[in-house]
Amino acid sequence: MKTIIKRPILTEKMTTLAERNQFAFAVDINANKIEISQAIEKRFSVDVESIRTIRYKGKRKSQFTRRGRLEGSRPSWKKAIVTLKEGQTIELLEA
Repeated sequence: MKTIIKRPILTEKMTTLAERNQFAFAVDINANKIEISQAIEKRFSVDVESIRTIRYKGKRKSQFTRRGRLEGSRPSWKKAIVTLKEGQTIELLEA
């Protein structure tokens, strides 16, 4: 079974979105909104209202070394912004 939810995205912008019951996760690039919704509901025991997804293309990187220039790229990835029903929340930072 493939892992749909890779990790939560904890940035300053996502912290402000958490006040509006929206949370962001890095997800499998081939997962669709239905699979993401089911995975979030199962893992966190919440009700999902809507999902927005964004696909990011991997950045090109190059490095200069003694032997010449190495080129490569970062992997492409997908972000899902999940809106929960009113009164529900996800505790991402458990201290």
